[in-house]
Amino acid sequence: MSVSETYYPSEPTAPVVKTSVIPGPESKKQTEELSTVFDTRPVYFVADYEKSNGNYIADVDGNVYLDVYAQIASIALGYNNPALIEAAKSPEMIRALVERPALGNFPGKDFKQILDNILKVAPKGQDKIWSGLSGADANELAFKAAFMHYQAKKRGYGTSFSEEEETTTMLNQSPGSPELAILSFKRAFHGRLFASASATCSKPIHKIDLPSFKWPKAEYPDYKYPLDDNAEYNDAEDKRCLAIVEDILTNWHAPIAAIIIEPIQSEGGDNHGSAAFFQGLRDLTLKYGSLLIIDEVQTGVGATGTMWAHEHFNLSPAPDMVTFSKKFQSAGYFFHDPELVPNYSYRQFNTWCGDPARMIIAGAIAKEVVDKNLIANAKEVGDYLFGKLEELSKKYPTELSRLRGKGRATFIAWDASSSEARNSFLAKMKLNGVNVGGCADHSIRLRPTLTFGKKHADILVATIDKVLSQN
Repeated sequence: MSVSETYYPSEPTAPVVKTSVIPGPESKKQTEELSTVFDTRPVYFVADYEKSNGNYIADVDGNVYLDVYAQIASIALGYNNPALIEAAKSPEMIRALVERPALGNFPGKDFKQILDNILKVAPKGQDKIWSGLSGADANELAFKAAFMHYQAKKRGYGTSFSEEEETTTMLNQSPGSPELAILSFKRAFHGRLFASASATCSKPIHKIDLPSFKWPKAEYPDYKYPLDDNAEYNDAEDKRCLAIVEDILTNWHAPIAAIIIEPIQSEGGDNHGSAAFFQGLRDLTLKYGSLLIIDEVQTGVGATGTMWAHEHFNLSPAPDMVTFSKKFQSAGYFFHDPELVPNYSYRQFNTWCGDPARMIIAGAIAKEVVDKNLIANAKEVGDYLFGKLEELSKKYPTELSRLRGKGRATFIAWDASSSEARNSFLAKMKLNGVNVGGCADHSIRLRPTLTFGKKHADILVATIDKVLSQN
């Protein structure tokens, strides 16, 4: 019996499409009603979550889609997962919801266990956690930790602030508010808040009109595929990009407190970096005294065939911080250096300091991933699916080009011939009962749950074949 059959004995066996257009009439009606109080312009359809099951999402028109987008990569186990429903009914969850604590001042007696449940699957080398509220928030909290750590190193970790620092920071001036920078990469996405948007560089719409920090952007490798056929070119590309990073670290007008990078640039087009590139990057951070922040918001929690995507690279030493959200249904960053805890309390602080209700769910997800061996399932199914897509790419080389994600479980993507062709493909896939997402200008990305099986892969591939054959 497959994992999905164990969890979801009544999961649909195939998509069902009842309307001739998507969104259907009831979705349109409810979207219009919602639009009076909420910006509904990005809405694809209105979901019926009570009727969604496993790897299938239902809408209010009765359409049932095989979902390989999974709430923008944030559903780990599938819809209406019984283990998560039980966690939601627990006494700990009731307390977390009804008496939501200000964790920094009044942590509950169960909070240590809640964190320990998450730390059981922490990235290798990490044994501490700071919790946040979203992926962008997690990254901004990591930036704060990096800046405070950089300054603490300069003055001495146990050294008090000078009177000049305390006076000038109230005026937003140096030295109390120093000019420091975060180095990120072109095509990166780290969120849409002020600091995270300054590190983001994927689409103008993510940050236009926002004042920004003038932080540098290096180049992320742009590989040729298949990787095995282009090893020499891709190796040179790694070296070219690392040289750009070193030049910025050496010559930028302000100190680089940290580098932030995604193991796979997800919103920016599912761009991959090699183990050699990432180890080279780690070596540069050590050489120049910058921290390394790995943004695992989209890649984390088993989606690439390891619990954390950067674990494919076996980095030595471990990154300084690893941010998370999405599939964990919670957010924050892992770390290991005690001096990343600011030298005074109330510096890394807010009212909630995270959400214990979401952390309880994160712990429950972690337990299911381990107990059900879901990463092995994702690897097996991903290899199977990639092989099917490789064959299909020979049939449709223009609309299924630069297929990437081999050896990265179900974290797979490819390029269409244009943004118009990509958008048309996504719309036709929905009309054929498959919900799939895009990224960058003309890429298609797959983000199924960890319970996605070979039977789902067969439906997906058959639907892709059908849609592309109509071009």
